[in-house]
Amino acid sequence: MEVQNARRWAPRGTRVWLTAAAALAIASGVRLLLHPLLGPIMPGTAFYIAAALVEYFCGLAPALTVMVLGLGIADYLFVPPYATIDVFDRADLVLLVSYPLVTLLVIVLIERLRRSQFRAELIASVAQSRYEMLLRHDNERMLARRGVDETHRLLRHLSHHHRTFIFIQALERNALQPGNDVKPQGVLPRLPNQIAPGPRFADVDPDDIQRLSKALWPGSHRVHLKSGDGPSKLTECMCERFTTHAGEFLVLRIGA
Repeated sequence: MEVQNARRWAPRGTRVWLTAAAALAIASGVRLLLHPLLGPIMPGTAFYIAAALVEYFCGLAPALTVMVLGLGIADYLFVPPYATIDVFDRADLVLLVSYPLVTLLVIVLIERLRRSQFRAELIASVAQSRYEMLLRHDNERMLARRGVDETHRLLRHLSHHHRTFIFIQALERNALQPGNDVKPQGVLPRLPNQIAPGPRFADVDPDDIQRLSKALWPGSHRVHLKSGDGPSKLTECMCERFTTHAGEFLVLRIGA
């Protein structure tokens, strides 16, 4: 996978250059403290380490800046004759060749490693995002399949209990949003007007219909049901809940 943004791993801004300047100052201070012990030995080692650290944390441009400035400071202060630029001898030539060569080699290697690391992190982030998308897609597919299964179950239920079917009621989706009244435990939110009557709807007492339309929940209910020309009888009814892709419904039918 080609990741063009891998070269932009390094941070940007003023803080990066302040960090590079601090690293250069610390390297100069450490080398000055060690100068009485080391003398002209390894004049660019401290700046080489500073450039490598700056490359790892700040990027290529600040590291090259530290390398170039460190070369000038090392040659001026720590290569004899000290604090002069009039003389150019073998020690200056060795520093001018060895220090940039080794420092550039280390900087380039660190740059490649950091780009590879950043590229791997980008690929991992993309893979994680795609994995989460697949999980959401699978979840939505499972919910859709469940809704279809519930719809089929609802249709089978209606066809099987067609002659005992009283009515079906749609539940309100946003009834539990903030600001709505709290329902008693076990009572589901509903829309009283969204009622589809069934074959036995006219045989139920109107008061029972009005009562159940406002307080219907899954379970057993008793209604007054007409039986021929005689008086209404208290009949046991059963309410079941169905969750489909089109919404949630309560179905009331005669019989336990």
